[in-house]
Order: sequence, then C-alpha cells, then structure tokens
Amino acid sequence: MQNKAVLVTGAAKRLGREIALEFARQGWDVAIHYGQSQAEALDTVGEIEGLGRRAKAFRANLTLEDEIKSLFFAVADEFENLQCLVNSASIFQFDRANSDSPMTSKALQDHMQVNLAAPILLTQLMFGYQKTKAEKKDDSDLSIASVIQLLDQKLINLNPDFLSYTLSKSALLTSVELLALDFAPHLRVVGLAPGITLVSGNQTSEGFLKAHQMTPLRKSSTPTDIAKAAVFLASANAITGTTLYVDGGQHLLPSTRDVMFKTLGNDC
Repeated sequence: MQNKAVLVTGAAKRLGREIALEFARQGWDVAIHYGQSQAEALDTVGEIEGLGRRAKAFRANLTLEDEIKSLFFAVADEFENLQCLVNSASIFQFDRANSDSPMTSKALQDHMQVNLAAPILLTQLMFGYQKTKAEKKDDSDLSIASVIQLLDQKLINLNPDFLSYTLSKSALLTSVELLALDFAPHLRVVGLAPGITLVSGNQTSEGFLKAHQMTPLRKSSTPTDIAKAAVFLASANAITGTTLYVDGGQHLLPSTRDVMFKTLGNDC
C-alpha cells in the first residue's frame, strides 16, 4: 500500500509551507506547488525528505488553465495515492471601493483567477481522479479523499477592506458547499478559515502582535494551529461541505476595518 500523498499549492513559503511540513510530520508524502519561489520550494522539499517522507516540487502559473491541468496530472503521476489537495495559494492585495485604491477590473480578475478559479479547477480534477480510482479501490480502505480550501475568518465578519480578495474568497466559501454535494461520495470538500496568522503587507511586527491578541481568547491562530487543523480535516471522513474557523474566536468580534488597520503602524 503506497503512502498517502497531499498536494499543497503555494507551499514554498508562509502558511502553505507550514501545512506541507505538518503533513510530512504526520507521515504523508507531499507535492509542493510553487509559482516563482523555486529556491524556497526546493528547501521545503529537502526539509520534508529529512523527515523521512517523499516530496517533489512542481512549478505552475495558477492564472493559466493549461498549467493548472499539467500540474495536477504531473502530481498524480508522481504520487499515485494522492488523497488530499490543500488549496493554499492566494493573492492578497489591498483595494476598497471608498478609498484612494479603488477596485479595478484587473484587480478583481486577478484575485478571482488565483483565489477562486484555480482552486475549483484543481478540485474538479481531484474529483475525476478519485472517481476513477474508486473503481479499483480495496473495500477495506474506508478513507475518503478530501480537498481543503484555505479561506479567511473575515468571511463571517465582513468589512469593506481588501474588496477583491474578500469577494474571491466569499465565492470560494460558497463553492465548498456546492462542490461537496456535487462530488460526494468520492470526494470531501471542506473550508479552513484562519484568523490573523502571519505578518501581511506593510504590517509591522508590533502591529501584528497587537492584532493577534484582538480575539476573545487573546490570541489568534498560529501557523501550527492551521497546519494541524488541515491534517485533521484530511482524515475526518464525516466532515464535508462546511468550514472550520481556527482563529481564537476572531470572527466573533465585528469590525468596520480589517484588523491590520486597527493596530500600531497601520492606523490609516
């Protein structure tokens, strides 16, 4: 029986990298997708191999449908027991309708392509792959493959900042339920929504620390929290069509601005 494998998009750096490493620590082989960060992707591969697991890096431009398809088929050829897809890659750029940086058609299209179209295209490919595999599946194997869509706690606590990003992730949130219905029983589709987890944009370290504490638990999510939640969801056969918020309760505190604008160094 081949070891279970996972494809993590955007896994060369930041949260995607932490998710990839946690899967490896829990015994999974890992396909590392990257766009431009080849050196970081190869470093991540080396670290995973140091944990005794298989890993390989795959480059793809997620704005191009042909490259998305080529990515998936290359990964499936290399890792025949592909059991999980984590759509972590995304773009996060500021715009707001009522600001000096209003939304443009290009900004919206860019966010929709990377944050929405690419994850759904990969999910469709994963479904087709799992449906074909089901015909050859051993009856003793009760696991159900999964797709995990990285979302954001702000989707349940909306504010007008980062408009294009928010719209793209809101549509992806809706797709979790739709695709879970459409792709059952061969594939589970779940959402995973972090809180403020890593420094973003021009946020200062001090500003990030203050923002991280603005939750009912007085701390938001860490990369380890998100990575462990992803591994849990990949093995939770009864969970599909829903979203897990891992944010220290941040979504329970309404805000008219994105939290980074309410902290030291980001008071615009």
